[in-house]
Amino acid sequence: MILRNYADQLEIDEIKFNGCLMAAVKFYPFIHTVIMAYSYKTSLNFGLVYIPVTLHSAVRENGVGFRMIDKKTMSRVRYVKTCEDCGGKPVRQEDIVKGFEYEDGKYVIFEEGDFEKLKTKKDKNITIEKFVSVSEVDPLYFDKPYYVVPTGAEKAFSVLLSAMREEGKAAIAKTVLGTKETLIMIRVKDGQMLLNTLFFAEEITANPAKELSVGGEKELQMAKAIIESMTGEFRAEEYKDEYRERLQAAIERKIAGKEIVSPKEKGNGSVSNLMEALTKSLELAKKPKPPVRRTTRKKKAE
Repeated sequence: MILRNYADQLEIDEIKFNGCLMAAVKFYPFIHTVIMAYSYKTSLNFGLVYIPVTLHSAVRENGVGFRMIDKKTMSRVRYVKTCEDCGGKPVRQEDIVKGFEYEDGKYVIFEEGDFEKLKTKKDKNITIEKFVSVSEVDPLYFDKPYYVVPTGAEKAFSVLLSAMREEGKAAIAKTVLGTKETLIMIRVKDGQMLLNTLFFAEEITANPAKELSVGGEKELQMAKAIIESMTGEFRAEEYKDEYRERLQAAIERKIAGKEIVSPKEKGNGSVSNLMEALTKSLELAKKPKPPVRRTTRKKKAE
């Protein structure tokens, strides 16, 4: 879903999909902030146990929004949905339906109610089919993460969460979200129940890379030494979107009538072969790194 940014609009808009409240979006100049309501309302079925839950997106968009502008007139470019066989006549959103083209120019129409008729009771719920070790699921299959929040049957939810945590297991389930059946993994982390939608095996494409031969022993040992010297713990808070910060600074400079200044970068010199590149890389990896600066964004006065 693409959320558009309106710099002159300071209000909250609701975004709905298939009748479900997806998000409330508050628009600010240059940056859009998404205040997430629940994405889906469903239930979690564990044997004969029924737990009503809501799914809340665990990630948020935090990008810098741009409008499409006609550079000659400096007017905003808008996109209008038009009828192909009606001379480009605009079509209202409420008059748009989904159609499947079974022959060239021939369609069968599907209303929202048609999709609901296809769903079984099982499709409308998240039914756990088996439990597996989290390590068995390759991250390649991960799609979107959600928080699972109970809206009833809290005791049953707590029992399931505790049992999964103590056993170190994740649950595999299926459900229909919107108009697509979705494979799901449910796991416990830091006392919270998390849900990841997964890709089906048929959706994973083959790697186009060819099988390569192993390099020489010296190069291999040097590469291992570099890996060893660069090994550490992953701390997500140590990383930030530096490009976004530079982009925001560039916007402020443009507003002030100033030119954009390219960041200065230090060169590491050129190398003539793999061994030389590995040697210099190891030297760089062993150099002490500056401490990570933890900065906090200053709040603007309202």
